[in-house]
Amino acid sequence: MVKLNKIYTRTGDDGTTGLADGSRRPKTDARFAAMGSVDEVIAAIGVARLYAAGEMDALLAQVQNDLFDLGADIAVPDDGQPKSWTPLRLKATQVEALEAAIDLYNADLSPLTSFILPAGSALSAHLHLARTIARRAERDAIVLMQDAAPVSAEVVRYLNRLSDLLFVLARHANDQGRADVLWVPSKA
Repeated sequence: MVKLNKIYTRTGDDGTTGLADGSRRPKTDARFAAMGSVDEVIAAIGVARLYAAGEMDALLAQVQNDLFDLGADIAVPDDGQPKSWTPLRLKATQVEALEAAIDLYNADLSPLTSFILPAGSALSAHLHLARTIARRAERDAIVLMQDAAPVSAEVVRYLNRLSDLLFVLARHANDQGRADVLWVPSKA
């Protein structure tokens, strides 16, 4: 369990930050960009939850908890080196739970006939914002993989499904898609 007695440590004043394995890296490291984007998704979902209720709120709360697991996964490079503890890793079952939720909420949506704008209800707009941040977090995680910086495969899978889930939930929040705000292409 995490226990924080002191919020400031001054250890980052030199422009570095510590990872969960104890190593220190520059604050500009791609790993911290990915972790920061994940943190933003968690916060954006928190704002969306102000407008959610019931099962959707419970689902979003679970997603926030999963994203903390995901952040912990990113914070310990998956380098194959033995650790003195077992790092927290995202599980395939967490990705599968997102897929099940996507299927459940997508089942009753009206068919898409156009691209939609991130608008409509307040909940929908906030879920769309969280979706765009999740897409950035996914891109940041892929940058880590491309830079040969070890990150577990489940991280990218989860973020990919998460943006899909947030899209479906945003449509669901707009009267099951019936109140989606459609893109109207310019006639000019």
